[in-house]
Amino acid sequence: MTLEQLANGIRQGQLRSLAKGITLIESRKPEHIEQGAQLLENLLPDTGNSLRIGISGVPGAGKSTFIEAFGLYLTGQGHKVAVLAVDPSSQLSGGSILGDKTRMEDLARDANAFIRPSPSGDSLGGVARKTRETMLLCEAAGYDVIIVETVGVGQSETTVASMVDFFLLLQLSGAGDELQGIKKGVMEIADAIVINKADGDNIARANLAKQQYINALHILRPRSSHWSVPVHTCSALHHKGIDTVWEMLETYRSTMESCGEFDDKRRQQARDWMWALLLDDLKDLFIHDRRVQPLLDQVEQSVLNGHTTPGAASRRLLERFRRH
Repeated sequence: MTLEQLANGIRQGQLRSLAKGITLIESRKPEHIEQGAQLLENLLPDTGNSLRIGISGVPGAGKSTFIEAFGLYLTGQGHKVAVLAVDPSSQLSGGSILGDKTRMEDLARDANAFIRPSPSGDSLGGVARKTRETMLLCEAAGYDVIIVETVGVGQSETTVASMVDFFLLLQLSGAGDELQGIKKGVMEIADAIVINKADGDNIARANLAKQQYINALHILRPRSSHWSVPVHTCSALHHKGIDTVWEMLETYRSTMESCGEFDDKRRQQARDWMWALLLDDLKDLFIHDRRVQPLLDQVEQSVLNGHTTPGAASRRLLERFRRH
């Protein structure tokens, strides 16, 4: 199959072509990297037409249940949904995210849904790079809602927030003092907070948690003057409140598009992504440079043994790199 045939297959929404395209951009073989770049360039005019949603949440918040219920609601409304995972912990755990496909059995069987686990054994930067590119391929294949799930903690949330239009923080009520479990940094990047498992005896606690989050959000400076971060409750298990979450997302999109912030955010993300790729490639170029490589182990050992400072070691390597 030629690159042109592969691109046409992806545009037609063929799952086999999409899977082949993703495998190509995930490969680190030099010839595949070049082909993957050509494929992305070819498909670029067909991308950008989706709503990109990032979802994070505390352990036990029911992310898989929520994403499945949300995805099934959207496909029932005529949307095509792709679920991608960013899992920096997979290099330690061996990639347990593959279990998500079994936890989202109904969504995985839906003809209008596509679930793609993150590549295991990769760094956060590597996973993010491939997730961004996979997102573009899914858009070219006609998926109009892309859900990016962050499975790890900490930096992965910030990374996911930097590649999506909307970042949703899924929380849990009835686990003691809810606010103790919130990281201020994560709260600051959230565009909405949704409290899951608001059902049965837990409804009162969910409403109490909702009020606590609303109060906490007043302390934080909003990221946009056009959007106040809402707090909603839902029960993904009983499919209650899912429609409200989607209505909120549609309101966000129309609000941000009308004030111009939606497109501004996309442009800013593209620029930041360019610089991130450039720095990654420069690092790769530097480490594999034939002048630097023989010196790397020696200089690293000197730093480990305390014989030289990291600053002096860095300057020594850079001087070697600059030599022609």
